[in-house]
Amino acid sequence: MAAIDGLPPLREVIATHELVAKKALGQNFLLDLNLTAKIARAAGDLTGCDVLEVGPGPGGLTRGLLAEGARRVLAVEKDSRCLPALAEIAAHYPGRLEVINGDALAVDVLAHLTPPIRIAANLPYNVGTELLIRWLTPAVWPPFWQSLTLMFQKEVAERIVAKPGTDHYGRLALLAQWRAEAKIVMVLPPEAFTPAPKVHSAVVHLTALPAPRYPADPAVLERVVAAGFNQRRKMLRSSLKGVHPRIDALLEEAGIPPTERAERVSLEQFCHLARLVAAG
Repeated sequence: MAAIDGLPPLREVIATHELVAKKALGQNFLLDLNLTAKIARAAGDLTGCDVLEVGPGPGGLTRGLLAEGARRVLAVEKDSRCLPALAEIAAHYPGRLEVINGDALAVDVLAHLTPPIRIAANLPYNVGTELLIRWLTPAVWPPFWQSLTLMFQKEVAERIVAKPGTDHYGRLALLAQWRAEAKIVMVLPPEAFTPAPKVHSAVVHLTALPAPRYPADPAVLERVVAAGFNQRRKMLRSSLKGVHPRIDALLEEAGIPPTERAERVSLEQFCHLARLVAAG
């Protein structure tokens, strides 16, 4: 990659700008430019797309996204120490990289992006799940993004793609799979990062569906799912008793035994139950 874009290797960039990863910012830098290019390719055809990247750090994935043909990249970076390294990439790709020094949870990214939009990021561990939930729960669907290609701790990635009856199945799986196709496209060992985290990481690719898989009111579905998984080992007749006074009857009508536990209930069944709850 260094030969492709003519910029220095990332280890050299980090040394030049004295970029020691900060635990408080959830930083683990991915320095292998072959891997960052592979993640960029996993995001799909970037030609003609604006790409939002959160937490670019020294810019390894940023370089991959630009080299893979992204029309523009908007990089939101909280750590001002990374700005000089990102400025060097911006100078190398004139007019194609905009960097915002700020908190991704507070920045109005839509003011800086033009559709079609994809999101690709090695997300800081401390805000990754919160950002994903925000992107999956907009006020209007379809969302502003076509796809999400995101790196998480492997356990979080497994929760996103989990199926009923498995240990990782829960609210995050239901939220992601209700409105998107989700799959793990890459697993990375700790030694791929600097500093090496204690766990493996994984890249998840989510493609927005035109409409949710099954009809349901988002707020009601979230309330039902949250109550069901709040005490996941309890029978649903117990965990959902505060959701509706006739919960046993509604569970039966949805084809769910009242003695069942949330971890064994499918997305389609939860949506059916949410519709019954909403109907009163």
